[in-house]
Order: sequence, then structure tokens, then C-alpha cells
Amino acid sequence: MITHCRNGDIAYDRPKVMGILNLTPDSFSDGGRSFEDSLKWAYGMIDAGADIIDIGGESTRPGSLPVDELEEIMRIMPMIRRLSQTTDVIISVDTCKTHVAEMALDAGADIINDINGLRAPGMLELAANRQVPVVIMHMHGTPKTMQDDPLDIEDRRMIIDFLAERKKAAEDAGIKDIILDPGIGFGKTAELNMDIAEHSSDFSLGCPVLIGASRKRFLKNYYPDLDRDDATVEINRKALKSGANILRVHNVEKTVELIRGSV
Repeated sequence: MITHCRNGDIAYDRPKVMGILNLTPDSFSDGGRSFEDSLKWAYGMIDAGADIIDIGGESTRPGSLPVDELEEIMRIMPMIRRLSQTTDVIISVDTCKTHVAEMALDAGADIINDINGLRAPGMLELAANRQVPVVIMHMHGTPKTMQDDPLDIEDRRMIIDFLAERKKAAEDAGIKDIILDPGIGFGKTAELNMDIAEHSSDFSLGCPVLIGASRKRFLKNYYPDLDRDDATVEINRKALKSGANILRVHNVEKTVELIRGSV
């Protein structure tokens, strides 16, 4: 499998690392940095071996509220421009808004990473017209409501069916490069989150699978004696064993070390 990006293709000869760059004041783990600190953090992730930098301007932590489109654009555009001009790293924009995605692509982003599964008006058409890869994620509810009535183990088929439907919609629109993300932490119980990590390939449907369990709250249920990054390493170890192709993480260095030790 190869994901064809404008700024360099992704060949899955080994698992890939997507480094998280949240440009928000309220992200649960790493929000609130200045531009210069965020830029330094991005360069650090690249130096540590990140294959992709995923840039987001809207928090999706449980209970969070949507951000105005203009505010999201103002948060992410300077960073996308800077990184696209000064590095060769593949840039992903983490947004569910079509106009934000369009502006990000114009500024140099290579991938659209959409927690809403490309359901906003015009998002499918944008990705198809630009011929950029997409990450289609499953989320139960919205960030504000997703943990009110989370899905459990018996609901895992709903995730697969959703991903299959959205994959077909993307293919029918003419999108060729599709990555699927079953959405760990987005409206699921701890048990279902762990099940997803332990059976990553079940959610592939012939596409690369992205797993994003980094620093999620449920990890304390399974690794109470580990800090968030070490717990993330342990669940990602399970995800790699079960067929994950991309790991979306905060701590790139530890993830690179994990992958080197597992291939």
C-alpha cells in the first residue's frame, strides 16, 4: 500500500508516525503553546522521526465545543505555511470544515484528517478535486456529547459499517488514497477502545489503518502505574501487532523507538 501525497508518498514498508501538533488553547494534553514554542515542538518531532505532522486548530477532547471557522483558520494557517516552506515533512490538517481544509491545502497541507468522516458539505468534492489523501474517522456523536452514551464491545460492527459506507462514498467521489481511523476515544468505552487496538486490522477494509490512542484517559484503566506516554507505548505495541499502519502520537521519540524494536 502507498499513500500518494504531493509532498512525498507514504510507503507502508514500516509503520508510520504521525506527530500531533495542537494549536489550541484548550487541548487536553498540549494546548496553549505560543507560535514559536509550537514551531520548536514541530521541528523536534520531525527531528525525532515523524513521517507526518498533524496540525489542528480545534480541540476535540470530550465535552469541547466547536470553534468558529475563521478562528480555526487563523490558528493553523501560519504554521502550515511555515512548515511547508521550511521542511519536507508531510503535513496533515485535522479539521472537519470544508473551507478550513481548502485553505490548509492552499497553504501547503498534503492530507485531510477529518474526525467527521468527510460528511461536511463539499468535503468529498474538495478532496477528490485536489486528489489528496484523506483520513476517515469514526466518531459516536460529537466531541461535546460523545461520552454521554459511549459505544461498547457489542457495537464494534457499527464502526466497521460506518467506515465501509464512508469509504464507498469517498471512492464514488473519486478519492483514491483513503486511510481509515476507527476513532479510539471518540464515543467508546475503555473496553471497546482496547478491543480496537488489539484488532486494528479488522477496521482496514483494504486501506491503511490509523490508530490514535495517545494519552487518552482510558489508558489509566489498563496501565494505572504508567505515565501517559509509557501507557501509549504499550497500547501502540498492541496496535502494531494487530496491523496498525499509522500511529498518531504526542511523543514521537518513544514511538519511533517502539517501531524500531518491533520491525
